[in-house]
Amino acid sequence: MEQATIQCLGCVKSKIPVAKSYHCSAKCFSDAWQHHKVLHERASSSLNENGAEEEELFGRFGSGGSGVLSTSGSGSMSNFGQSPGVNNGPVPLYPSGTDKNSGETWFEVGHSRTYTPTTDDIGHALKFECVAVDAEKKAQVGTPTSIMTSRVIPAPTPTPRRLIQVNGDVIGHLDLDSQTSALGTFTVLSYNILADASATGEAYSYCPTWALSWTYRRQNLLREIIGYHADIICLQEVQLNHFEDFFAPELDKHGYQALYKKRTIEVYSGNPLAIDGCATFFRKDKFSHVKKYEVEFNKAAQSLTDAIIPAAQKRVALSRLIKDNIALIAVLEAKFGNHGTENPGKRQLLCVANTHINVHQDLKDVKLWEVHTLLKGLEKIAVSADIPMLVCGDFNSTPGSTPHGLLAVGKVDQLHPDLAIDPLGILRPLSKLNHQLPLVSAYSSFARMVGVGYDLDHQRRRMDPTTNEPLFTNCTRDFTGTVDYIFYTADLLTVESLLELLDEESLRKDTALPSPEWSSDHIALLAEFRCKPRIRR
Repeated sequence: MEQATIQCLGCVKSKIPVAKSYHCSAKCFSDAWQHHKVLHERASSSLNENGAEEEELFGRFGSGGSGVLSTSGSGSMSNFGQSPGVNNGPVPLYPSGTDKNSGETWFEVGHSRTYTPTTDDIGHALKFECVAVDAEKKAQVGTPTSIMTSRVIPAPTPTPRRLIQVNGDVIGHLDLDSQTSALGTFTVLSYNILADASATGEAYSYCPTWALSWTYRRQNLLREIIGYHADIICLQEVQLNHFEDFFAPELDKHGYQALYKKRTIEVYSGNPLAIDGCATFFRKDKFSHVKKYEVEFNKAAQSLTDAIIPAAQKRVALSRLIKDNIALIAVLEAKFGNHGTENPGKRQLLCVANTHINVHQDLKDVKLWEVHTLLKGLEKIAVSADIPMLVCGDFNSTPGSTPHGLLAVGKVDQLHPDLAIDPLGILRPLSKLNHQLPLVSAYSSFARMVGVGYDLDHQRRRMDPTTNEPLFTNCTRDFTGTVDYIFYTADLLTVESLLELLDEESLRKDTALPSPEWSSDHIALLAEFRCKPRIRR
């Protein structure tokens, strides 16, 4: 965290909490202004509408009391209170009071210190009622005090992203319910959704607090994910409790079967339920589950140190290698038929790997070792089954790095400067750093597109011509670059179309990601594939 060097005088005059008025530099303040000025507007609104200042209200209700949030409705909306807000506390099925002056009926929608409005609240005012409680006597002290909001408005929704054929022709908007894969093709989505435990105000101070709350983000993420209509979904940074309580049941409603692998916890010291992992979903009408493999890099590290590290150095070696990272590998069987192949009656299997290589940038040797370990495991599956493969995830590796080179080229440049960092000797000999999978990055197809046109030109501008990868898949105030990929085996699969890339300038209007529109610091990647016919030998 950087030292604060500048304070906003507008915050001082508006009596906004001091912690929110400081910034590390003039540039930091300028970058955050789009969201920071909202604090001023809220303070002014709070003073004008409620007759009290925002700081005083937070101070009054911040501790030592209980709160009840209600929503108003007219007589025709008498059943409104029967729709409970998700995770906003228990909601009774009866009105909590009627205003004698307006005739409006108030329904209790939450009973907790915080509340995030739901879609059911749109168009209604919210009233927060707080009363001080004597903790020892467990009795109310004094009379309740309340504040009321203006009418709830819909949350901002991002512009739908289009699916674009690799020849440059636009297929259509993915938010349309009619959007489905072409006959014999399937779509794959890869998305790091940003775990709630990591979505802190300290890390993303430019994003409004309400837009960082999980109750808001999860609905926004679900709406986005469902809108892509992907046949296979690979998510990273999915907390265990959120998988079990939200994503698995919600995506089940849309016809998806779920697989999950949480990260290991040898290093992790937080809440076990908040540990994140990788979740893979597939449409039950298009695929059936054949087999699941779980890769724990901690176990691989243990085996590696047992084999090559002297006993005296083993403890130091494990502290460097063990990062709790995992990979989830699923073998699926297609139900849509082996269209276009020479063996239409043969089973069409597909292997999908989903991983998050979360390793500190200084540990380049560990990152490369994990990617190499995953690829050697996939090699064994490919040899035994001879099936198409997809390798999806957040690799925390930019184009030009050794992990990216290993994935995209099948080997590592032995003169790469990253290879100089190998204190444990786990990368030696360098000649072993290869694999035989014919992997290609799906989004490199944009760079190979031919022809002219408005959409093609825009996609080319969002690609790096030197690496044939997107200019970015992760966009925060401190870092913008590509770390997420969908790789495929080009001998058995071909790319039909890709989800269009986003424009950095348009995202920067909200400073960076996440934002009220986009609820992760990463963008989703999606590719449509077709199985190639097998060549008879």
